[in-house]
Amino acid sequence: MKSDLRCLLEDLSCYVGGLRERLLATPDASPDFGGDDFKARAYRTVEGLHPRSMQLQVVEVIQETPSTRTFRFERTDGPLPPFRPGQYLSLALTVGEVSTTRGYSISSPPGVDHLDLTVRLAPDGLVSSFLFDHAVVGWEVTTTGPAGSFVHEPLIDRGVPLLVAGGSGITPFMSMIRDQVRRGWPQPMDLVYGSRTGDDVIFGAELAELAAAHPQLGYRLVLSEPEPGYDGPAGFIDAEQIRALVGEPEGRTVLICGPGAMVTHTRAALAELGVPGHKIREELYGPAADVTTAPGWPAELAATTQVRIEVVGQGSFDATVGEPLLHSMERAGYPHRSSCRTGVCADCRVRVVTGKTFEVSAGVRQADRALGYVHACVTYPLEDLVIEL
Repeated sequence: MKSDLRCLLEDLSCYVGGLRERLLATPDASPDFGGDDFKARAYRTVEGLHPRSMQLQVVEVIQETPSTRTFRFERTDGPLPPFRPGQYLSLALTVGEVSTTRGYSISSPPGVDHLDLTVRLAPDGLVSSFLFDHAVVGWEVTTTGPAGSFVHEPLIDRGVPLLVAGGSGITPFMSMIRDQVRRGWPQPMDLVYGSRTGDDVIFGAELAELAAAHPQLGYRLVLSEPEPGYDGPAGFIDAEQIRALVGEPEGRTVLICGPGAMVTHTRAALAELGVPGHKIREELYGPAADVTTAPGWPAELAATTQVRIEVVGQGSFDATVGEPLLHSMERAGYPHRSSCRTGVCADCRVRVVTGKTFEVSAGVRQADRALGYVHACVTYPLEDLVIEL
């Protein structure tokens, strides 16, 4: 309990300290605010702590593995805002003729003078390929401020938190772990990290060094396709693996981050081990690799089936049922506001006037659902649609 309170108090101290600094540094109100000094200073303070957008510039590119790079940014339009380990930034990009956004978890800890975004090159990845080709030292980009709720909550997350990562899903956990190092480990953590091969373990050397130096970090690496000579845990992270590596997880809070299939598989394993749903927090990376394998997808509908999407008052375009509606909109020249692209934030919501859709996330508010709204990033058209932006 003392470590929980210490974590919370340190978070509050950091936040209040930043608030005080901004209040003292904020200039007097401009005429735009009607001469109301307090209102103007409060507005500017909140905007500084929670900016809607930021201008960032790459100051270093770090090759983590053959397929993964860390892009280190500094802010050029003001000081970095505070954030909580596990949060993300959403980048606004134009790739060819496509205007799009992508959210990437921050892998650096709070309290340093830069922000690290760690990106794995995805096969045929539109944005990851663009970043690998263009994000060199000096490159600038507009992003949102830090956002997201995939964080450790010290007062409600009982016991030692269990972090389960798959592939590039390690990035938000690195921010959490590095933050604990910076604070002197007020909160021990267990990390189970699944990777395909040993040469593609992101932050592998750093994690091994941290685990050797800090017994508060229980680090277990699991390889699904180990090389000859590897004698550690192998296979997929299932119930048997979890029990063998960390014991019975019942009663612990578990945070899972990785590809959708990995998250679904791990959630089922935890349920088998008696972990209730409310003790599991998860973050998905990217759309489903093959949505037609998702439970409830119409068996007769192939992913390549073509449909027509009409945008009320704006025109229409062709789409395939196997691609998220938001992706199809962007490719067709209908960019729409979006941030997380995992079905959580609701920025990309659109109203379906007519037509059937399929969702891979249940994050839509009941009031929105009653009015026909969906989150376009995790919604797939099953037939011709009429939508309203």
